[in-house]
Amino acid sequence: MRVLTVNPGSSSLKLSLLEDDDTPVTEVSGSREELAELISELPRPDAAGVRFVHGGADFTAPVLVDGPVTERLRGLADLAPLHQPASLHALAEITGTLPGVPAVACFDTAFHATLPDEAATYALPRVWRDRFGLRRFGFHGLSFSYAVRRAGELLDTDPGALRMVVCHLGSGASLAAVAEGRSIDTTMGFTPLEGLVMASRAGSIDPGIPLWLMKHGLTRDEVNDGLEQDSGLRGLAGTGDMRELRRLAEDRDVPALAALDVYHHRLRACAAAMVAALGGLDVLVFTGGVGEHDPSVRFRLAADLAFLGVAVDPDGNADADGDADVSAAGAAVRTLVVTAREDLEIAAEVRRVLSAG
Repeated sequence: MRVLTVNPGSSSLKLSLLEDDDTPVTEVSGSREELAELISELPRPDAAGVRFVHGGADFTAPVLVDGPVTERLRGLADLAPLHQPASLHALAEITGTLPGVPAVACFDTAFHATLPDEAATYALPRVWRDRFGLRRFGFHGLSFSYAVRRAGELLDTDPGALRMVVCHLGSGASLAAVAEGRSIDTTMGFTPLEGLVMASRAGSIDPGIPLWLMKHGLTRDEVNDGLEQDSGLRGLAGTGDMRELRRLAEDRDVPALAALDVYHHRLRACAAAMVAALGGLDVLVFTGGVGEHDPSVRFRLAADLAFLGVAVDPDGNADADGDADVSAAGAAVRTLVVTAREDLEIAAEVRRVLSAG
């Protein structure tokens, strides 16, 4: 089964066409406006899979798309406004460009369906939780699922036997605590706004701040846009690009240095919280654009978690290219770099859904 995977991120659009053995036929990137043209130029697939950030409470596993499913997906758009509309657009383009090709929606939230109640429940009025379905959903699940499986392969160990903290660090960023191969805690919540400091998203803040801002004259849309697009590293230093931030920091730019300190303070605290949820740590995994390509982020977090037995080899960490074990010799905790391959996870889910049907 030749599968086309479509991955609309908050700042990118990636397409992969994979043969039955996951050999790539082609991989392309572009903008959402180019999607129909890009699809039409590819060999015709047997099936397609589209990444959806949010599945809400309705979708805890991948699903074959039909009219009613599409309508339910539209109802979730305001929970992930940077991502969900792009996925709905991709789905419409696939339907229009590839008539007769089955499409499967694959959800980032599905990996976290195993969260225990104490991790998923917000301490909010029951009437709110029941009426609006307020709970922690978690995100980046396709990336986490692949990274867990790949970590087991790199260590030649059943991943179910390992306590892992997986760090998906990119424009969007979150951590997952994984025990017995299942998510038991994560840093993102009801929407992708919670948790770590990100490229343009604030991460966790005092919930009174948006209320105070609206009381003092800002509109709801202004607050929403500020939290989604103008906060995080961009709000602290004027850029959400970690590479540019590094260049500024090397020139001793004060806002850039301060932004990195804030970023790492939150990353250290959240990583330690994930370890506490696990009751210990066997493996620390880095994935995502920043996690894979910024050795400074890996080195600094490893140093922050040295009291847990985390240590990286300076040369191995600096030279890591692709999947790698960058642990220092004798370190009690193994530290891995895993190339994000959400396309492989999407393709696997598409095949499972269609073979089961």
